[in-house]
Amino acid sequence: MGVDLGGLIVKTPIRFEQLSGKVVAVDAYNTLYQFLAIIRGPSGEPLRDREGRVTSHLSGLLYRNCNLISYGIKLVYVFDGTPPAEKEMEIKRRMKVKETAAVKYEEALKRGDLEAARKYAQATAVVKDEMVDDAKRLLTLLGIPWVQAPSEGEAQASFMAAQGDVWAVASQDHDCLLFGAPRLVRNLTLSGRRKLPGKRLYVAVHPELVELERVLKVNSITREQLIDIAILVGTDYDPDGVKGIGPKKGLKLIKEYGSLKALIEKRLIDPSVFPVDPEVIRERFLKPEVTKNYELRWEEPDVKGVVDFLCGERDFSEDRVRKALDQAVKGFREKFRRKSLEAWFG
Repeated sequence: MGVDLGGLIVKTPIRFEQLSGKVVAVDAYNTLYQFLAIIRGPSGEPLRDREGRVTSHLSGLLYRNCNLISYGIKLVYVFDGTPPAEKEMEIKRRMKVKETAAVKYEEALKRGDLEAARKYAQATAVVKDEMVDDAKRLLTLLGIPWVQAPSEGEAQASFMAAQGDVWAVASQDHDCLLFGAPRLVRNLTLSGRRKLPGKRLYVAVHPELVELERVLKVNSITREQLIDIAILVGTDYDPDGVKGIGPKKGLKLIKEYGSLKALIEKRLIDPSVFPVDPEVIRERFLKPEVTKNYELRWEEPDVKGVVDFLCGERDFSEDRVRKALDQAVKGFREKFRRKSLEAWFG
């Protein structure tokens, strides 16, 4: 779900060309869910190979990453590890939502309502262990490094950004700002357009840059206060937040009283509304479980390896796969190697 900070977030449109040569950590699970939800057939069914294995995520990873490599963007994917115990309630809630959506999907199919079927099908997406294994295999073949986080992927990616090992974190959620990422890039792994909910209309989608320091400065708050606002609005630790408090009201309260702790002490907020102690949530964002054990190295895509995997094993069109790989290899040789030579010669 991620936290909804609405109008508090200052966004700057950017072009893919502006990210050339920059290292961007991608929230892997966030991205895989996007591909599994969006890349589907007319009635909402996911893409599958001859053995019935889902391939929607592999399709998204191949074509989107080949396009981004052609711009010279140095990607690193970060995968979730064991979720914090405090997120158990939210995980169960999400599974319940998916189960309900699956029932509605079948009902829509029976009555022949393909538009409704596709909408409900998108909400049933589940990232399974075998999908993660396949994703890691494909990324390795594409020459893209990946990191296994001990816990939350966004926390790990944000740590890497704060350390200066990556320039920004790519995600659709704002949570990485709470984890301390200096920069967030949204819409990086999406296609160039997005369908409006409930309508047959599409709008253009462009990458957006969000800078943590700018967000804090514009709102005249600290990162700790931004976390307090998020807790009031609702995070993955306390999905419902406090009833009646949105981003703007949360900002007003925190600026007036200084902190969530002060609001609770003055009995303006009842602490019992939070399923998890707000101080524990705060600590999860300020001191998340992360690892320093990672190495970032980019290689030229292994054309034969990718073709053998996707075309030989997963029934992808060889012509389409090779065309995408040609684009990626050309971009790697022209931009990655050139940047490396420029850095080497000063």
